[in-house]
Order: sequence, then C-alpha cells, then structure tokens
Amino acid sequence: MRRNIATTATARKTTISSTPVRLGFVPLNDCAPLVVAQEHGLFARFGVDVRLSRELGWATVRDKIIHGELDAAHAPCGLPLALELGLNCLPTHTVTGLVLNLNGNAITLSEELWQAGVRDAQTLRVFLTANRGRRTLTFGTVSPYSTHTLLLRRWLTQAGADFTRDVRFVVVPPPQMVVNLAAGHLDGFCAGEPWNSLAVSEGTGWIPATSSDLSPLHPEKVLLATADFAERREPEHLRLLAALLEACAYCDQPANHAALADLLSNRRYLGQPAEVIRRGFPGDFDYGHGLRSPMADFIVFHRESANVPSPDKAAWVAKHLLDGTARDKFSAEQLAQIFRADLFAQAQELRLASLPHESDSETRLLTA
Repeated sequence: MRRNIATTATARKTTISSTPVRLGFVPLNDCAPLVVAQEHGLFARFGVDVRLSRELGWATVRDKIIHGELDAAHAPCGLPLALELGLNCLPTHTVTGLVLNLNGNAITLSEELWQAGVRDAQTLRVFLTANRGRRTLTFGTVSPYSTHTLLLRRWLTQAGADFTRDVRFVVVPPPQMVVNLAAGHLDGFCAGEPWNSLAVSEGTGWIPATSSDLSPLHPEKVLLATADFAERREPEHLRLLAALLEACAYCDQPANHAALADLLSNRRYLGQPAEVIRRGFPGDFDYGHGLRSPMADFIVFHRESANVPSPDKAAWVAKHLLDGTARDKFSAEQLAQIFRADLFAQAQELRLASLPHESDSETRLLTA
C-alpha cells in the first residue's frame, strides 16, 4: 500500500518563507513533478511555500520570467539559452538546477493526411512530391527553441520535405494544438502529452512518431529560475529543487501512474480525462488507427540520470536547438553557468538528508 510521500520520512526542520515562490507551469504531462510536489506536500516538507500558476504557453512563461512575475517555471530545455541571448525577447539571465524529464513528445498528423494515404515519413514523401507547388503543409510547434521544432525538422527531413516550399511552422501553445488541428488550421503538430493522445482519442489525429523514436533520451523540460531568485533566495531555491527531485522519483514509478493521471486530470492542472493522460506514460502506447506498441521510455522522469543538468545535456541543447551563430556565443564555461550541476548536487544532498537511513533504495519514500 502506498503512503503519502510527504509523510514517509522526517525532514530536517525548515522555516517556510513568508514570501511564496511563484512557480509557473504549462498544462502537460511533464508538469507532473510540480503537481506531485504541491499535492503531496513535498514543497511544505522541504520548507518552501509555492504558488503554482497555470500558464497558456511558453511565450507567457518567458515573458513572466523576464518581467519578474514568476520566480521559476517548468520550461523547455532551450528556453534558458534563448533568454540568455535575448532571442526574440529581452536578454535575461536564468539558471536551471534540475532537468525534469527526458522524452515525452510526439508528432501528430491530421485525419485528412491519413485519408490521403499518409502512414509514415515515406508515404508523406509521396504526398509532398505529388502536391509540390500546389499545397504547403502547416505544422504547429510550441517554441522555435524547443525540442519540438528539432523533432519536426528531423522527421520531415526523412520525408524529403523542402522547408522553403513544402512546409511551414507556426508557434501554437500546447493546449491549443488539438482544436487547431480539428479546425484545419494545422496539418500536424509536435507537442508533449496529453495533446497527442487527446487528438487520437477524439479522432482528429494520429501519431506517426514519438520523441523516443527520433531522439532517444533527449533532455526535455527543466526547472527554470531567474538568477535573482536563485541568488537572493538561495536556500529556498535549493529546497525547491530537492522537493522536485523527490517528486521526479515518484513520477517515474509505474505503480504511481494511474494515481498520477487522476491527479493531473484536475481542472487546476490539465483538465483532461485521466484515461487520456494515462496514455502518455510508459506502457502500451496508442498511435491511433488500431496501432499500439509497448514503450517503456516514452517519458523518463528520474531514471537514466535524467535530472542532472550536466555539461553534456547543456552541450546537446546548444548544438541541436540553436543555430550556428547563436551556438557559437556559448563556451562550455558559459553553459555551465546556466545548466548548474553544482546546484543539483546541493539539492541532491538535501534530498538524501531527508531520507530514512534504514534503506538505500531509490524508491524508499515512494512505497511502503
């Protein structure tokens, strides 16, 4: 029988600040660690008063971080680098001390393309060739500096797409992808769950590829914090990271996924059916049109050293999510000042100090 993870161990005594931490999230399955930490009392146990703020999309998160309306947020892994350079925004120094997950995205195409005979990248190549000069397909991505754009480009390259005339990208907030696909404004999109599975469930789309297929174990979301918050309120920031690290371990356990889907289905968070949300966790993945396949790593919250904001992850983000001009502006030392493995190490120490000493199991706070 599972216990509430906030009460399975006695944490060191902490004092909660009188100023709440304003923590933003976008309604996606990979915001789960933030929701678990709030609903299971992990923030409180680590001595952090958090006010979660649901945001429509990443542009809103970016702007609220820039203008100091949020202290930290669940964010795409490319956003800290885009903010540092001021790409389409005011330059803003932020840091990340925690990677929240690996993988978790998928590409969804319209039913119209299915009816036209498209089944995969190879059959899309046939469609594009036949319609070249007569039709341009429109694909939704959530941000120019996210893995979603990379995954779309990688898959469309397999289809032989000419990016100057066959396809165009538009930025759409994740919760608006399905309605735009259904309305015919999009021919496809790349987003995190549950929006791909919702399109399948509603019969408006199907899934030809996932991020696990296209870029296995890529970094996805991070905990983004303003440099001001991370420095001026350093103890709180570290306790915030420790609580979220504990939540990531909880989210990675298959035994918790059904309860996690129920929790996320609340209208305060995703506001979608639990059975649709559950499809986006590891298990029997539904691509649509009767195609299912086991997928153990559709999303990874804690295994595979997922949570460390390591130099290799920072280098991967710079290499794959920025163009050459932007990438060349970062040295390894500068990347290390944004992807803060040192902060992660301190948060890990706080987390370990809160655990029972009678067991060294990675799941010791999660199950009884």
